[in-house]
Amino acid sequence: MILAKVVGTVVATRKDEKLVSTKLLLVRPVDPKGKADGAHLVAIDTVDAGPGETVLVVSGSSARMATGLGSCPVDAAIVGVVDTVTIAVKE
Repeated sequence: MILAKVVGTVVATRKDEKLVSTKLLLVRPVDPKGKADGAHLVAIDTVDAGPGETVLVVSGSSARMATGLGSCPVDAAIVGVVDTVTIAVKE
């Protein structure tokens, strides 16, 4: 899984028919502290995420396993909205 922040939306009026009525969001991977950590991705939103939210993204074949995406040409899917991230500190 990838921890990411929603940074925008993507509108594609012409796309594979299996993607019609899907919400596409632009996300940017972040480290556990919220700092940008990687290249932007376009991901299908399966959990009604919104701008600025931290989300969990799955990629590759795992993305197609997300609810209702079994036969879609998908490489990234948002599968959770993150409430908090806690970093354990060694003593």
